[in-house]
Amino acid sequence: MKIWRIIVAGSLVLAALSALQAQTPADAIAFERQGKLPEAALAWRAVIERSPGDAGAFAALGVVLSREKKYSEAAAAYRKALGLDPKLHGVALNWGLAEFKQGHFAPAAAALQGALAEDPDSRQVQTLLGLSYYGAKKFELAAKYLEPVAKADPANAELHQTLAQSCLWAKNYSCATEQFQQLLQHDPDSAEAHVLLGEALDGLGRTQEAIVEFEAAARISPREPNVHFGLGYLDWKTQRYNRAQHEFESELSIDSGHAQALAYLGDIEWKNNHPDEALSYLNQSRKLNDSLRIVHLDLGAMYLQQKDYKNAKIALQRAVALDPAQPDAHYQLGRLYQTVGNKTAAGGELQKAQELHKKAEENLVGKIATSPPALNPDEK
Repeated sequence: MKIWRIIVAGSLVLAALSALQAQTPADAIAFERQGKLPEAALAWRAVIERSPGDAGAFAALGVVLSREKKYSEAAAAYRKALGLDPKLHGVALNWGLAEFKQGHFAPAAAALQGALAEDPDSRQVQTLLGLSYYGAKKFELAAKYLEPVAKADPANAELHQTLAQSCLWAKNYSCATEQFQQLLQHDPDSAEAHVLLGEALDGLGRTQEAIVEFEAAARISPREPNVHFGLGYLDWKTQRYNRAQHEFESELSIDSGHAQALAYLGDIEWKNNHPDEALSYLNQSRKLNDSLRIVHLDLGAMYLQQKDYKNAKIALQRAVALDPAQPDAHYQLGRLYQTVGNKTAAGGELQKAQELHKKAEENLVGKIATSPPALNPDEK
């Protein structure tokens, strides 16, 4: 009896395998229409097993896998389909979507460029392409593709927000200013929009107008993170150090671990000739974040004054490495080399400082946040 059961079971397995292998595209489509996605995927795989050069079957398998949210497998199926038939309609868009849903923004953008070539007027493709470049931190390209679709959809605040952020981080401050002003027309009580408009205005050199925007944000939401820091930075930039100190202290009352506020308080104490207080703030800031240029610049100047040339050199070289385009660290390093008798190195640093002096301009972009808000692919 056991032998017969084994034979019968084996026959059933073989029959099932035979039935599976015999499945057709029509069977796969029928399963998909019934919502039987695993069965549909198996049916398409059976079709592919018999016809490995069938680009359409790979594309259809990708659609089913995408519906199952198996985006990595779906992307592989779409790539295979396009490898077999580069002109297969709609597959590049589906591939781009599968990559986008995984947060693979650079591959998504590459795939979506193919979709755009197929349909240059598609707002869906342009939007996804812009969002993919945003996610890949290629902000100039993001703005290029998002701008026309945002103009065509003036009520889409989220789209205009992403365009505004793209322009801001691409340092296209005119575009950013225009977008944030539009957002404020829809929601004048948005503290975030006032802050971001302030950043853009500061980037345009309109610092006094930027201060007005930060003051508005502080009135609307006095406990909003970074509002007081941003206002303090603008006051610091315009050498209103007493006002700046008050704002940085206000920021610390909200976030005692705000490394930037501590750093600029240290700088103000150093400028006010209070080295002990300055050192305390700067060391607190450095423990929280060792990548703030102003901390290393001030520590370097402090060590230089104390004739601690070894530590001064380390701190100033670190400041230069963090932002080689700013002249002040080159100047301090040049002074250090002069003091220790290295005339050649001193000449090079002082010449560099002179060359950079007219070009250097720091603003709030990159101070408040090191990167713009990340995309959540599941929300798109």
